[in-house]
Amino acid sequence: MSGTKILTQIKIILRSRSTLDQLPVIIDVFDNSLAHKWLVALNHLLKNNYHLEKNYCFFGFAGSERNGSFILDQINRTIQAINFADLGYTINDSFSMGNTITDVLPIGYKTGRILLQNRMNDLHRYFEDLQGQSGRMSEFYHRANADTRWHIRQLNLLCHEFEAWALSYRKQIQAPEWQRPSQLMCWLNAPRFALDKKDFELFGIETINRPLGGVFLGVNKAVGKHHWEVFNDEGRDSRIGELVCSTLRSQTEGAGDFDIEWANNPGEYKWQKKNLIEFKEWLINNGFDPEDRSLTIGHPQVGQVNLEKTFHTTNYKHIWQQIEQHFDVYSVQTLDSSACYEYHWSDANYQQQQIDIIQGN
Repeated sequence: MSGTKILTQIKIILRSRSTLDQLPVIIDVFDNSLAHKWLVALNHLLKNNYHLEKNYCFFGFAGSERNGSFILDQINRTIQAINFADLGYTINDSFSMGNTITDVLPIGYKTGRILLQNRMNDLHRYFEDLQGQSGRMSEFYHRANADTRWHIRQLNLLCHEFEAWALSYRKQIQAPEWQRPSQLMCWLNAPRFALDKKDFELFGIETINRPLGGVFLGVNKAVGKHHWEVFNDEGRDSRIGELVCSTLRSQTEGAGDFDIEWANNPGEYKWQKKNLIEFKEWLINNGFDPEDRSLTIGHPQVGQVNLEKTFHTTNYKHIWQQIEQHFDVYSVQTLDSSACYEYHWSDANYQQQQIDIIQGN
């Protein structure tokens, strides 16, 4: 963002697991109220060596090791573990490419590979039933042991991961430039801080359009789906009271978590401008004020990857190629703190690592 005042810089080292080659990613941190709070929270995570969730990190890269078949296999494994836990809640369902992706073309689609959104809605509803909501956890969650609680949480994480992968999988053949890769930097048990009125000013419908390399405050995953997601997933004519996915709340807290947008910005295209007009109409029809920033619609930006310093180009194809060769976060460094992450999601004991951390062992 030209003319934006820079507070400081952060360096993330991405690494190739096969060659150990490293790619330093330089982030310019903005000088705004939310960025100040976020940076304090991030430094706390780094200084205290919180666990970075490497199984919930690179999203929407269609050629990733964590592709659709892999994610669906993990979903089925998690469902099986929950059913064996004897919680009094059974998921009579199984997910495959054949029953989640279709080549039957609805009106307006030119190619197949279309996600059957109702399947993801079902999966997210299982998660909501089993976990409940923040401050009102379900009876099933209270009965579950640490292993089962880990699996309940995975229903939500894997659902969002598959949705992101499926979109890029379709765009790969329909419009490759509009694949939606991103990088989610989330730490287990990350402490939260409250957002205030000044922070809400960084939200808004215009912030739905994210620039390539933009760095954004991480979404509170306890919130569930956001207005924009529901609008896109459930359709223009949907009404909140009729939705399969029931959780729809504003974000009131933040953490040191952050997202990096690696997709192209659609903001200047006619089709996106039309989408946002229809979204405003949808909000009004559902009783929301599109100008109310306390709805926390969109993505508050706290920084920007310095693309020229990092990649020596602003061309998205060349940027994606470099990232795809370095699909592992090795370290994060600020002026005040740093942390190194030698482990990987493919480690044989990775699930147990996370369960032990969640339990506080």
